[in-house]
Amino acid sequence: MTERRYRRIQEVLSKRQPDLSIMAEDVYKPHNLSAMLRTCDAVGIGEVYAINPTGGIPTYNETSGSAEKWIHLTVFKTLQEAHTLVKSRGMQIFAAHLSDEAVDYRDVDYTLPTCVLFGNEKRGVSNEAAELADQHIIIPMLGMVQSLNVSVATAVILFEAQRQRRDKGMYNAPRLGSELIKRQTFEWLYPKEASQLVRDEKAYPELNEEGLYKK
Repeated sequence: MTERRYRRIQEVLSKRQPDLSIMAEDVYKPHNLSAMLRTCDAVGIGEVYAINPTGGIPTYNETSGSAEKWIHLTVFKTLQEAHTLVKSRGMQIFAAHLSDEAVDYRDVDYTLPTCVLFGNEKRGVSNEAAELADQHIIIPMLGMVQSLNVSVATAVILFEAQRQRRDKGMYNAPRLGSELIKRQTFEWLYPKEASQLVRDEKAYPELNEEGLYKK
């Protein structure tokens, strides 16, 4: 059981894309945020940025498929704080936003370090966020409705990003550092033990090929 889980964790972490993420601006409905996290996990995103979700404390429901266990959600009080961090990590920001400058979501390059910004369903992306974005993107709608549910839009755009990255071979070799993979593996495999070791300010033990360690 432990060995199978260990192998699965290793496989998942080997596909993680540290330079691909999303930013959720005031996506306050738990089922939307949960579904967005589930899509992120599916395409290899390990960290998500959020601004004031659910009053500042994110909550989840069954639609996440427990994705919150595998995604690190960094929460900010302000858009500027989130924008500063994302840009410091060298990411371009695409805002899902209808404007005169917006282009088809398939016509931008997601193989570069990228963060896709989504607003909530009621107001969409704020004017400030739209101004800070490097590019506006849209999903062309051929029917009578003007837009998709935010979680559905997230899935559509991120699977295009996955397609581009897959075609470029960006999932063929691990892109996380070996030490980070080791650390994340231990935390996912032994969450209680990891929490205790952090409290005790002790290093994580080495795992053997079966995912076990000497206690």
